Amino acid sequence: MGGVANAVAERQARIATEERGNVVRNAPRREVGRRHPVRGTPPGRAGPLGMDASHAALSSEELARYARHLVLPEVGREGQTALREARIALVGAGGLGSPAALYLAAAGVGTLGLIDFDYVDLTNLQRQILHGTSDIGRTKLASAADRLQDVNPHVVLELHEERLSSANALDLLAGYDLVLDGTDNFPTRYLVNDACVLLGIPNVYGAILRWEGQASLFAAPGGPCYRCLFREPPPAGLVPNCAEAGVVGVLPGIVGSIQALEAIKWILRRGESLVGRLLLFDALAMRFREIELERDPTCPVCGDQPTVTALIDYERFCGVPAPVPGVEVEAVDAELRTAQPPLLVDVREAFEWQAGNLAHLGALWIPLGDLERRVEELPTDRALVIYCATGVRSAKAVEALRQRGYHNSRNLEGGYRAWTLRYGAGAAGR
Repeated sequence: MGGVANAVAERQARIATEERGNVVRNAPRREVGRRHPVRGTPPGRAGPLGMDASHAALSSEELARYARHLVLPEVGREGQTALREARIALVGAGGLGSPAALYLAAAGVGTLGLIDFDYVDLTNLQRQILHGTSDIGRTKLASAADRLQDVNPHVVLELHEERLSSANALDLLAGYDLVLDGTDNFPTRYLVNDACVLLGIPNVYGAILRWEGQASLFAAPGGPCYRCLFREPPPAGLVPNCAEAGVVGVLPGIVGSIQALEAIKWILRRGESLVGRLLLFDALAMRFREIELERDPTCPVCGDQPTVTALIDYERFCGVPAPVPGVEVEAVDAELRTAQPPLLVDVREAFEWQAGNLAHLGALWIPLGDLERRVEELPTDRALVIYCATGVRSAKAVEALRQRGYHNSRNLEGGYRAWTLRYGAGAAGR
């Protein structure tokens, strides 16, 4: 009886959600079991769908909206109903999450859970197509919700406006049929993988950098997980992120669309999935190639005798340095008005400095790559506030400076973006 009562309550909650516009903000977390059944079939070619006849029929509006799906023998009404009943979580509403969310919503996936804590920034718009110029300064989830509801008002959106962490990942991801990984850093990537393995939820993986991308489907029954491919993370700082190395804007559109397609195929149980295959894409050469993968029986997470049975500290696992002393923009603004203001040091690249800077506040420009060579230009008797675009590169600079004896250096939290969001481009806040 408890299961029936829970099902009725969940259905009532869903109806109430639809009446509120299909958007659930700060969606309630679901109870976490030890393992959850996976929607789909083992690796390889999928079998017939076989939906329960009790599912509600598609409305006339849905029949028209999904007409191009319904004529496909691999989809039809049965497959479209399966998509409507599906629940997919997307970790990140940025470069990869943008095209994936748009296509999953347009395809009629019934519930999309979006997990993101960031704000829309001007530098996002070159590739993050969920967001527009008018969304700058808004949370990415607010921007995404408006866009996705416009694409398809039938989709229920569950918005989780928080950073995915070891403390909340199992709660946030439990109850979804698939997880789509749109993250851009190794700690969160390993976190998503391990959470998916522990929960028994397939992980649709994608990654991009410069002109290259890759995709796969991990943590499926019998298939490998991310740790089977990359058991250990690379040394901290070895692999640059997109802010440091760049990424061509259309690349996340291609890889994110592949992730969405893999998710749709998995729900439909049609075609051959990327389970056991790593798809590599070279945009400059316009060439795809594959690497065959196998589940590693000695894998610490999905192996025969796993040693990782709970989520860990992934920042530490990936060798992320301990946080450096930081300071918020409001505090810096106040300090700049004192008799002994700190020296602002901009460690961004030339094109970033030229696009906007804090020179009117006396900022000194030293690109991160030149810092070692020009460190003697910095005063030792004055407080230093180091900034980059978002605070990542400047944290590395602060760590290096403090090792050189500049113990009065601090990192501007949120970087130049946080300053411009608070005071506007070029404004001093004085």
